Amino acid sequence: MSEKDKKAVVLLSGGMDSATTLAIARSEGFRCYALTFRYGQRHGREIDAAKRVADSLGVIERRCVDIGLAQFGGSALTDLAIDVPKDRADLGRAGLIPPTYVPARNTVFLSYALAWAEVLGVFDIFIGVNAVDYSGYPDCRAEFIRAFEKIANLATAAAVGREGRYHIHTPIINMTKAQIILTGTKLGVDYSLTHSCYDPDERGRSCSRCDSCKLRLKGFAEAGLKDPIEYRITNNKQ
Repeated sequence: MSEKDKKAVVLLSGGMDSATTLAIARSEGFRCYALTFRYGQRHGREIDAAKRVADSLGVIERRCVDIGLAQFGGSALTDLAIDVPKDRADLGRAGLIPPTYVPARNTVFLSYALAWAEVLGVFDIFIGVNAVDYSGYPDCRAEFIRAFEKIANLATAAAVGREGRYHIHTPIINMTKAQIILTGTKLGVDYSLTHSCYDPDERGRSCSRCDSCKLRLKGFAEAGLKDPIEYRITNNKQ
């Protein structure tokens, strides 16, 4: 395959991990198609961030797909009746799945990415799952990715017809948040364009207290860098 024909679908949420994953895909010579979802999440800040990141990193095409995961609820991110947890002392504890887990989200997202990839004739899909500094989501584990990749190669006409084999790339799965940030910084990711907070205020400022903010702040502190986004509480050590 020539460099010109090397293409990939990249899941792009607008957060730090997916932005870094997109930058890595580009650094490996892939021309990228970015896929974002409006799935009924509490706010649209991350969707706006995904557009900014995609524009800054030069994707071929970006699509934002509407899907109705909020119809089922079951998550603090899709059901306003469930509070977003703040200041969790047990953050990162093995076996504990927090209420911000969205049922089957990555399974659904990867299925859409696979569908678009098959139409495009693309056999590489990138997703920014992470199993080190993460919130305990079961669909961020390597076991899940391997299982989905197997399904992709069993369930598509392109794979069954031997046009190619699908590969689900997870370049940051074994990185700490600090390693993710340092990698992205080297590759030119502008983290001021990203959004991670589960519960921003009306001005879009991050709360600094949800799991995602805490993991992000921890990562920047360990990387020895200052987080460039604005927080509602500004006295955090970064």
